[in-house]
Amino acid sequence: MSLELMAPIMFGSLILFLLMGYPVAFALSAVGLMFSLIGIQLGLLKPELLQALPRQVFDIMKNDTLLAIPFFTFMGLILERSGMAEDMLDTIGQLFGRLRGGLAFAVIFVGALLAATTGVVAASVISMGLISLPVMLRYGYDKRLATGVIAASGTLAQIIPPSLVLIVLSDQLGTSVGDMYAGAMGPGLLLTAFYVVYVLGVTIFKPSAAPALPPEARTLQGTQLAMRVVTALVPPLVLIFLVLGTIFLGIATPTEGGAMGAVGALILAIINRRLNLSLLKQALDSTLKLSTFVIFILIGARVFRIAFLGVDGDKWVEHLLTALPGGVIGFLIFVNLLVFFLAFFLDFFEIAFILVPLLAPVAQKLGIDLIWFGVLLGVNMQTSFMHPPFGFALFYLRSVAPKEIKTTDIYWGAIPFVIIQIIMVGLIIAFPGLVGHKTVHEDTAAPVNDILFQGQPTKEVAPANKPADSNQGADDAAKAFEELAK
Repeated sequence: MSLELMAPIMFGSLILFLLMGYPVAFALSAVGLMFSLIGIQLGLLKPELLQALPRQVFDIMKNDTLLAIPFFTFMGLILERSGMAEDMLDTIGQLFGRLRGGLAFAVIFVGALLAATTGVVAASVISMGLISLPVMLRYGYDKRLATGVIAASGTLAQIIPPSLVLIVLSDQLGTSVGDMYAGAMGPGLLLTAFYVVYVLGVTIFKPSAAPALPPEARTLQGTQLAMRVVTALVPPLVLIFLVLGTIFLGIATPTEGGAMGAVGALILAIINRRLNLSLLKQALDSTLKLSTFVIFILIGARVFRIAFLGVDGDKWVEHLLTALPGGVIGFLIFVNLLVFFLAFFLDFFEIAFILVPLLAPVAQKLGIDLIWFGVLLGVNMQTSFMHPPFGFALFYLRSVAPKEIKTTDIYWGAIPFVIIQIIMVGLIIAFPGLVGHKTVHEDTAAPVNDILFQGQPTKEVAPANKPADSNQGADDAAKAFEELAK
């Protein structure tokens, strides 16, 4: 076996292992170690190659940015279990109840608020599925519209900060989490607006699919409604400012913002008198499981990366992608189609840890701004939660939906929102200025190619809120891999 064939065979073997159902962390590690040993036995790689593994694991352990994942996860779980979602849905439902589609609008707005306070898709979808779906069905909403709105609104937690997806993408791209958050805020809010416009269109052309609440269902009026708005909506908005506002203003790093959010969530739970030992234990247990899951995948990805770089896999991917017709636009179209179709079978963690490290060097060589590229991939990977048959948001909703809701209703209800998300991907490519990041769109009159790249590869600069050497070990190891492979 020649060195040139090792990389494509190795990548194909990984995809095969994943499609066979093996856990992604163990599949990555097994393929990496297996091809490392094969390469050493064939004399294509040096045994010293695997000596870089301890340093790679240590780099993961000392990465401060990854601390934001357990903080934001814990915050979201506490808020979801303390009843905040239920209070917000009830309050906004009362505010919009007199309008056709009022409950659907309430679900969308609450989905955006939950996304900005929890960052956890499962928490948002399950909460709104349990609380709002029975009410929407009771008052005559179309099953497909109701399920589609809930699933789509829940996935806003994927792109609206403090999204866990953006944290992972930022780590894999070597960029600032704060800049990634700032860049994703505009597309996330615009996507929310598109959902609202779609529901508004349904109420105009098919009024029976989204009726207004009858007068007897609107129990809060006047002062009572105003007081409910103050008590149910103001605290989450204050928490959003404390978490995201301090990050955007540069006062706190994302890790510090996550810590503040976790403390704020505990305070809100105490104020609502819903914090108890059982709730705290459940939140800590779920946070530990998710954090361990992410770290094990990341370790597996580093093992795979060692072997893949050793067999010149980075050069194989680079030659494959830079040879595409259409230049930068051709590269972006191909990458987005690849991510979209892989999302039928892989979740966003698997795509982020396997594919993004292979795409980032090519994008950087083409001069594409990595913040903009990360936001684009984040919006695309949002569809991995939505499109049938393997969308996780659809599974979450199926687990809490009443028996009269068929799985096909959930699938058909999700399709219009998947189309909206695809349109959003196209808009970000066509109008890069939608990403609120200064290096993407300095001049609104500049041609698209001038905005995406400046003709020269961008230099990787350590973000202000991240230690300058946080990825230095990985970079040094990458150079060592190339030397050892020769």
